[in-house]
Amino acid sequence: MDLRTRILRGVCSTASAVMLLILVSAGVSADESVVSKPGAGGESAAGAAGDVSLSEFIDQQIRQGWTDNEIEASPQAPDEEWVRRVYLDLVGRIPTLAEVRSFLDDKNPRKRSLLVDSLLENEDYVRHFTTIWSNNSIGRATPQRVSRIGMEKFYREAFAKNRPWNEIVVDIVTAAGHYEENGAVNYILAQMQMPDEGVQLTAMTTRLFLGLQVQCTQCHNHPFNKWQQDQFWEFNSFFRQVRKEDHRKLDPKTGQMVDDYSEVVWQEFTGPVYFEKRSGMMQVAFPRFQGHEVDPGPGVDRRVELAKLITEPVENEPPQIAQAMVNRMWSHFFGYGFTRPVDDMGPHNPPSHPELLARLSKEFAASNYDVKQLIRWIVSTEAYQLTSQYGEKNKIDDPAAGEMPLFSHMYLKSMQAEQLYDSLIVASNAHQSGNGSWSAQEDQRRRWMQQFVVAFDNDENDESTTFNGTIPQALMMMNSELIEKACSVERGSFLFEEMSKPGADTQKITDLYLAALSRKPTKPEISKMQKALAKYGPAKLNGYQDMFWALLNSNEFVFVH
Repeated sequence: MDLRTRILRGVCSTASAVMLLILVSAGVSADESVVSKPGAGGESAAGAAGDVSLSEFIDQQIRQGWTDNEIEASPQAPDEEWVRRVYLDLVGRIPTLAEVRSFLDDKNPRKRSLLVDSLLENEDYVRHFTTIWSNNSIGRATPQRVSRIGMEKFYREAFAKNRPWNEIVVDIVTAAGHYEENGAVNYILAQMQMPDEGVQLTAMTTRLFLGLQVQCTQCHNHPFNKWQQDQFWEFNSFFRQVRKEDHRKLDPKTGQMVDDYSEVVWQEFTGPVYFEKRSGMMQVAFPRFQGHEVDPGPGVDRRVELAKLITEPVENEPPQIAQAMVNRMWSHFFGYGFTRPVDDMGPHNPPSHPELLARLSKEFAASNYDVKQLIRWIVSTEAYQLTSQYGEKNKIDDPAAGEMPLFSHMYLKSMQAEQLYDSLIVASNAHQSGNGSWSAQEDQRRRWMQQFVVAFDNDENDESTTFNGTIPQALMMMNSELIEKACSVERGSFLFEEMSKPGADTQKITDLYLAALSRKPTKPEISKMQKALAKYGPAKLNGYQDMFWALLNSNEFVFVH
């Protein structure tokens, strides 16, 4: 009888799986007191020697915020906490048991920086950021006549080659052609689900690539930021030469016409865009961005001209695409960007660390928009090395309560659905068996994502698929087929191979903690688990199974900390 069946039938005693879940659920207490100071022990993931001045500048700016607010930062995260965090942030999964052991046993003082460099060359880095930006661009619930395969292929090749970010954005903004031959067009197709004269495409492009929320200005002037209604339609006029064509073909089996493919084509559009003011007066808008006008006459490809404009600095400020990417990437690693929300930048919403945002954006642009270098800068910071635990001296640093983030400790983040899936696969060693092609693995992954979206009762592509512990999510985790496979004790499974071999119970308990939580259990945890294990008698393998199930369902597993 497998674990899921025993749980549903009530065969598991209160001392087994559910009780074990209670025993391990205290692993991520966020209010434990801290006693040591930042920087104690270990070494930060420092970048190359040429980056020292920038690294020092970043740390100085963050420390100044601590001083100004009279707080003391949390201590540096121990290796166990940091290695799990950096794997989840960089490659989208927890480390394997072997990877954890290797890192913890490594005595090299530069092991953190070396690991970062290694992960940036890992194929899972490409997969992770391909997933992130495909979801950003077309959502998880792929719209009709949009090719997720094509969109992922575009981003996969871009991140594998570490293409400059400005080139990636230009390719997307100017994309045309078949939706699988040129995967970048799927971003445009996803925003053209309705004949809205490019309104959704305008709003999404400013949000995703410029960090500006201007959607409300299609009807009226923005009440807070500097964008006016005419600016929305000036930006919109750049996309009036975009047309979507859907092609159909005859299915010989059914005799019915079915979808074949979609493409983005260029269409002639000259002159102004007409829009209506709230007063009822009609106005005209010509293609213009940040004061730069574009010839509205025939033969001018407006999107090509827009691509040039959004990549140029304005008044000695770095291009908006650089600031937007830096802000979004900082948010990816820390849970919060310099503005909240991360895609609503502007004078109405000043950043928490304006000088740091400006300097980092300038350096990013000067590096030829090197995404990997930007990542190195961020994970090299003193702030990224800190533990997620906080104490009385930095308790006020709580962005979740509406406070400005000071980055005096690492903020807890819920795993994204894909991170959770991949981490469950890794924890149980399932990634080592049945490996197929990229597309085959992605198909299996997407089938599980569909369950996840249903459990969240939301198919939005914002923050809707993080695991935040709702009852449907918890039930799905406890009873899902994936959890069942992860906790299998059949011959060849992780539990059977690791727990059936000779060895002390303490070592096996330690291996389960390392595999699931990337840390060794404390002495009290070992003592409790040994007592619980003793109640299983000769069926000790079932005890390990229930223990593993409890660890995988604990808060400590589903949070990035």
